[in-house]
Amino acid sequence: MKKVKTLLYLGLLLISTIGFSQSEHLFEKGKDHYKNQEYQKAINSWKDILQNDEVSAELYYNLGNAYYRLNQIGPSIYYYEKALQLAPNDADIKNNLAFAENARIDAIEPLPQSIFTTWYNNLTSILTFDGWAVVSVICAIGFAALFLLYYFSFTEKKKRLFFASSLLVAILLIGATTMAFLTYNDYNEDQPAIIFADELEVKSEPSLGSSSVFKLHEGTKVQIIAQDRDWVRIEIADGKDGWVPISELKQL
Repeated sequence: MKKVKTLLYLGLLLISTIGFSQSEHLFEKGKDHYKNQEYQKAINSWKDILQNDEVSAELYYNLGNAYYRLNQIGPSIYYYEKALQLAPNDADIKNNLAFAENARIDAIEPLPQSIFTTWYNNLTSILTFDGWAVVSVICAIGFAALFLLYYFSFTEKKKRLFFASSLLVAILLIGATTMAFLTYNDYNEDQPAIIFADELEVKSEPSLGSSSVFKLHEGTKVQIIAQDRDWVRIEIADGKDGWVPISELKQL
């Protein structure tokens, strides 16, 4: 039985090693095509890696570059955004995304934010919901430890110190737990997508026969706020909303 398990582990290790080797080969092959200005061939090689469910910020970034070279703004922005999700602080990704966004037709002015919204956005950007959850657990352990130290302390001075410290950590615990729930809720409600159609009429209702309310063009980023069969209701940065066929955009 042990021999069978060992052989299974070795087989899985061999398969994963071969898969990694193939992906590395495809990635380098794509880079060679890109250097030779064969951008579509580069895209084909890199997309073969995606078919194996292997992703990375570098892979998405290179796909964005190749699509940008082909002047396909929608896919270019889409893959830069995908890269940014995996590496949110990467300066090169942000810079190239800005170049691609400048090539869009739509120039949408975002709604002004209140000072409280700005504070909230700055606060939630510090950590992900997983990060806030970790802070909550650490605070909970810290509170328990400080409360026990307070309870078993004999001197008045130490009791006051541990009690005050436990209260402070309890406040931090409540704050971190609240932020974990809020950021998790924001994460679930956040459904960004990129328009892939050259030009798209946004409808007042989820049907082709309904009236058009405004037009969007390739590369514009939208938020999906509802879905009705093959239609999605979208909202853009200036607050306008309407319905478009789900096939005309790609969700991030």
